[in-house]
Amino acid sequence: MTDAQETAADTSLRTTGGAPPDDVAPAPTPLLEPREGIPPVVASDDALAQVIAAFAAGSGPVAVDAERASGYRYGQRAYLVQLRRDGAGSALIDPVGCPDLSGLGEALNGSEWILHAATQDLPCLREIGMTPTGLFDTELAGRLAGFPRVGLGAMVESVLGYSLEKGHSAVDWSTRPLPDPWLRYAALDVELLIDLRNSLEEELDRQGKLEWAREEFDSIASAPPAPPRKDPWRRTSGMHKVRRRRQMAVVRELWTARDQVARRRDISPGKVLGDAAIVEAALALPPNVQALTALPGFGHRMGRRQLEQWQAAVDRAKALPDTELPQPGQTLAGPPPPRAWADKDPAAAARLSAARAAVSELAERLHMPQENLITPDTVRRVCWEPPKHLTPDTVETALAGYGARRWQIEQVAPLLVRALASAA
Repeated sequence: MTDAQETAADTSLRTTGGAPPDDVAPAPTPLLEPREGIPPVVASDDALAQVIAAFAAGSGPVAVDAERASGYRYGQRAYLVQLRRDGAGSALIDPVGCPDLSGLGEALNGSEWILHAATQDLPCLREIGMTPTGLFDTELAGRLAGFPRVGLGAMVESVLGYSLEKGHSAVDWSTRPLPDPWLRYAALDVELLIDLRNSLEEELDRQGKLEWAREEFDSIASAPPAPPRKDPWRRTSGMHKVRRRRQMAVVRELWTARDQVARRRDISPGKVLGDAAIVEAALALPPNVQALTALPGFGHRMGRRQLEQWQAAVDRAKALPDTELPQPGQTLAGPPPPRAWADKDPAAAARLSAARAAVSELAERLHMPQENLITPDTVRRVCWEPPKHLTPDTVETALAGYGARRWQIEQVAPLLVRALASAA
């Protein structure tokens, strides 16, 4: 058992009353139930005003969660928002009936928000007017504290000794009305977030990592929205099979046509046309609808009109002049893939090998994932183009330029200086 696992076990024992004797089977983990029952879904301005007043009058941090309809609907909008706060209880808000929650966001301004895997929910919350000024991410806290499993259910069970009901995380949350079992599941997602946050804060403080966590949380809260992806069609699953520029043009045209249909119908693009079908059409370059129909993903269940639509996209790509065909790959903004370093720059490859070994050893000592100690991309960039004059100050400046937090720089800079110097 690692130190992190011992920490998790110790915490669990503290919350569940100690370990049973060896010859006695452990009692089953109690299933969590909503303390006040399932709150009614707020879907009107009047009901929302009551929730805003209640949460403004509440005290302490606010547990926040959001449910999306990934895999069912276009985009990543929120279809249910769950909140809990001392003095206010729990609330379930329907963003379809109440699409503007900026009033609630303003009422919570200055309060700490507790989220689990905050970066997943913040974009959809921001769309409806809710942006935290400060937060506590229980998933990230679990990573920094060294817990081996950091899903919400696993964290609640190991830290607080309760079992969360499973089974509704991947349902279609755009369904209306939402079934009671789904609402119960959603309410439980915020039921113990405040308790979990408090226990994790104590554990991080015990390990001397609380200030590190606060720096991470501040970085998440202050981060600007991610810019739109350039050439998102290049992320089509199976794209590595497509080598010729004309075939790439087919992927681009089919991806764009699919995206337009999905947006118009508010349906997940994968339900309109699968990535595998797009790649098959790109590789085959079918001359007509009949040939397209014979390809996997374009079978008999697809209507003639749809098939003609996809064939028209293929034909557009085939008719493009060579000057308008996409280039084989995106321009790299950073260093090349590490597998190419040995040929391109053996010295850089040696620096990277030494740096990776040092980071791995430190992460193991600190009982946290390497990527939370310092991002692999940052390590690669520093190793590919190290400072001309290798000193602690220049390495620290380079790390800060790539977005490393102060605690990360303090931990990583000294070992990177040694690694870069040893490989020189």
